[in-house]
Amino acid sequence: MGFWRKNRQWLCGVLAGVILLAIGAAQGHLAVIWQKAVMICMECIGIG
Repeated sequence: MGFWRKNRQWLCGVLAGVILLAIGAAQGHLAVIWQKAVMICMECIGIG
């Protein structure tokens, strides 16, 4: 019984994450976050 409870909690967490990610992407936040991530990576490497 403990396995199913843990499995269900994990699934609910993943589902909540996917839903929130989809909401953010629908509002246009995905492009902003992607742009910031690229700039951080370029600064770490020393290109930007």
